[in-house]
Amino acid sequence: MAVIVDGSNLNIEGVVRVARGQEGVEIAPEAMKKVKACRAIVDKMVEEKASIYGVTTGIGELSEVVLTPEQVRRFQKYLVYSHAAGCGEPVAIDDARAAMLSRMNVLCRGHSGLRPVVVQTLADMLNKGVTPVMCQKGSVGASGDLSPLGQMALVVIGEGEAFFEGERMTGADAMKRAGVPIIEFEARDGLATINGSNLTAGMGALQIHDAERWFKTSEIAAAMTLSSLNANMQAFDERIHKARGYPGAVASSSNIRRLTDGSDFLTQKGKRIQDAYSLRSTPQVMGAARDTLRYARDTFLIELNGVGDNPIFFTENGGTCLTGANFQGTPLAFGLDFLGIAVTTVCVISERRLNRLVNPNLSAGLPPFLTKGAGMFSGMMLAQYTADAMVGENRILSAPGSTGSIPAAADQEDFVSMSMTSAIKGKQILSNACTVLGIELMAAAQALDFRKSLKTGPGIRAAYEVVRKHVAHLEEDRPLHSDINKMTEVVRSGEILEAVESAVGALD
Repeated sequence: MAVIVDGSNLNIEGVVRVARGQEGVEIAPEAMKKVKACRAIVDKMVEEKASIYGVTTGIGELSEVVLTPEQVRRFQKYLVYSHAAGCGEPVAIDDARAAMLSRMNVLCRGHSGLRPVVVQTLADMLNKGVTPVMCQKGSVGASGDLSPLGQMALVVIGEGEAFFEGERMTGADAMKRAGVPIIEFEARDGLATINGSNLTAGMGALQIHDAERWFKTSEIAAAMTLSSLNANMQAFDERIHKARGYPGAVASSSNIRRLTDGSDFLTQKGKRIQDAYSLRSTPQVMGAARDTLRYARDTFLIELNGVGDNPIFFTENGGTCLTGANFQGTPLAFGLDFLGIAVTTVCVISERRLNRLVNPNLSAGLPPFLTKGAGMFSGMMLAQYTADAMVGENRILSAPGSTGSIPAAADQEDFVSMSMTSAIKGKQILSNACTVLGIELMAAAQALDFRKSLKTGPGIRAAYEVVRKHVAHLEEDRPLHSDINKMTEVVRSGEILEAVESAVGALD
């Protein structure tokens, strides 16, 4: 079923469906009417030779240069040429599709002033599977993601490069093979296509979706570890968390109680009065991360449905053109920086729980490094090293991109957001985080094998069975790199979360 694009109702799930599920898009008729009405205002202003930034003038420090009528149309092509100045490997196809959808939705608000045919061409490209090659690096997230979106715009006019049916080819060939007519940009079309932080918005929307699943999976891993370590579950009592009041902590503690329900592991004698922080603080840490995620989600929903453009045209009272800076990516950079910090912090507490599983001084009677033959065998000793490496890297990546402004364009653009830096490192943080959780899940499953006399509840049992589907019990030492890589993919895929939610219902 196609995702309806109307400028106002795009959500994270819709971005995922189009970017990863290859679902088509359909422009709402009312949205196209707004695009046409706004374009009529631009045509009128151009005819009247009004001074309009980026339409009848240059851009950036050159905005005081007034173009002749003969230059106005050609300028849009050269503007796209000059801005397609990125470098590095192409962004992933799902990220590129998310960016296209995000930009389309902005344009469908009817304030950008471009011709309707440009919006329709982007829709046709998404529906036919033409994905522009966009270099990952080069955007500073102010005036938008100009470099990568410049490469997107090149394909619209039959230039640049694109992916189509698994091949990389010229934009002209991709459009021809897909049956999508190319167009020529006219006044305003080029700048309106590229002037927003939409690659950041698209990448961030996908990361928020992935982080939501990852946080739930981290609660599953925590529940397995808590069970195998005979944790004192008083720390997860609903009354404690409602007394403080953070909604994320209330939800996290509720999830962990549901996941551990029905488990004999948590009814054993010999519990400590208070466990270490890495066990009993899990709901508070996870809760703070969940509340941060909610902030990021709210920010990106605003961005996906807002007018991130410059100039902005209003059709009321005969038409008005206002210049501002709604392309500025700072809100997105903040959202992604905060989310990266939250994910990294949850990785830190995951690694500390892992340490308690493998350390014989802390593991409530489990064998050293979760192996029967400690000395001859090292068990999961080195798997912890890998988790430590991922945590260390994430700590470095968690340094904010949003504080990294570097002036550009002869100091006309003297503050920039660096939101793409936040998006790029955020994706790597999540990738590393999947490895950290994968290792904790491996260790927790190994620990549960040493507690065979005790019964697990349905939530933990479902998670354990998925782990064992992919990774065998570690009876003797073997190379673990394949197991770790496999578990990283299992966490990323959401297979464990799906199995657990099938067993106990949807987690909060």
